[in-house]
Amino acid sequence: MSDISIRALMQIDNLQPKFAAYNGATVQGSVPLSGDTILIGEFAPGNGVFTLIDRALKASSVEATSQMVEREFGFFILRSPSNAEVSAARDAILAELGAVMSDRVKPQVASTQVIHSVEPYQAQLLNKWRKGALLVPGQTLGILECAPAAYIAVAANECEKAADIDIVEVRAVGKYGRLFFSGSENSVKEGMKAAIKAIESLDGVAA
Repeated sequence: MSDISIRALMQIDNLQPKFAAYNGATVQGSVPLSGDTILIGEFAPGNGVFTLIDRALKASSVEATSQMVEREFGFFILRSPSNAEVSAARDAILAELGAVMSDRVKPQVASTQVIHSVEPYQAQLLNKWRKGALLVPGQTLGILECAPAAYIAVAANECEKAADIDIVEVRAVGKYGRLFFSGSENSVKEGMKAAIKAIESLDGVAA
């Protein structure tokens, strides 16, 4: 196996409309659309991400959406309307690393919070730095934290599939990933269940 270790690697099929829109507002490169398949990876050391993206782009017709090195970890998102092309990109990365999907770090839920009837001042503070939907006072706010950080993306997509929620913020880079989402009390509870299940269902090795 290569000296690059897989912190996180996941293929997300059928990107949901709100999560796709959030990505469109925040990514550096090719904009993901609703229904696309995306491949998200987080690796250590961080500089390894550049070689891995090069291999993926040469092996398939995927497009680069994001690539960055944040302190010790490298992060990328690749996209395509074709699930098969994203699979080809994934397989090229695994071949370069001499690895399989189960060599990734198994994600863990770090914390969850549900805040009922958000106060106006807290809503406005969150709205200062959110990149997604505005948080309206009186709504219920769900906050999910996981590690490694990149896995929060699959949680966000499954949360939207399961419930009528708005995505306020998704932070997928760093030590911990954080998802902030809002809606009615019932929808936030259902979304949280789906997000937790999505993270806990992924295989991998213990960190």
